[in-house]
Amino acid sequence: MIIAERKPFKEIAAAVAPYDKILIVGCGTCVAVCLAGGEKEVGLLASQLKLAAGLKHRRIEVGEITVERQCDLEFLEPLCDFVADFDAIISMACGAGVQFLAHMCHFKPIFPAVDTTFIGVNNAVGYYTERCRACRRCYLGLTGGICPVTMCPKGLLNGPCGGTLNGKCEVDLQKDCAWSKIYQRLELEGRLDNLKEIVPLHPHSRGTTPGTVIHPAYRRRYGVDE
Repeated sequence: MIIAERKPFKEIAAAVAPYDKILIVGCGTCVAVCLAGGEKEVGLLASQLKLAAGLKHRRIEVGEITVERQCDLEFLEPLCDFVADFDAIISMACGAGVQFLAHMCHFKPIFPAVDTTFIGVNNAVGYYTERCRACRRCYLGLTGGICPVTMCPKGLLNGPCGGTLNGKCEVDLQKDCAWSKIYQRLELEGRLDNLKEIVPLHPHSRGTTPGTVIHPAYRRRYGVDE
């Protein structure tokens, strides 16, 4: 799940200050779950903008709408006609959703209302932790399902650094050393031989940026060579 946090209100208000008719577009999936950009958050931001404008003796119109997913063409296409009556759009989706909305409604200025933080898991209500950075080189099969890229502050791929002590991380002594956890997991699974394999340096530069993924079953449809 993509985790996001709402931007400071002052930043959002300053971005849309020149406009009198503003549409706020929420997203009903990831950002709704992490309470950053769902329908309720859209309503709250709309109220804040109206109140702030009223204090400055300005009259503004703020529209509200929440689509199921802003990263999906199916849900954005009907929105394009709806935005025609507004001067600017505030997107409460993740960075991907903001960019797709801007692409679909390129004739309107688009402003993000949230900062995308990471891909994580929902541990409990309102409690999320990072688990993946979408690095395009997954090591979980070798490391017992524990990611060294996200769980180790140094992103080490071939064992712990010299600073680990009693299974704790030297960067944050309150946190377990990722490689200690990996060792323990592999030991339980009887796969300690995995640690003998030397993992090449992580390719920090991608072959293509931005990246594109086409599922093999659809390669012919999009004219991609087999």
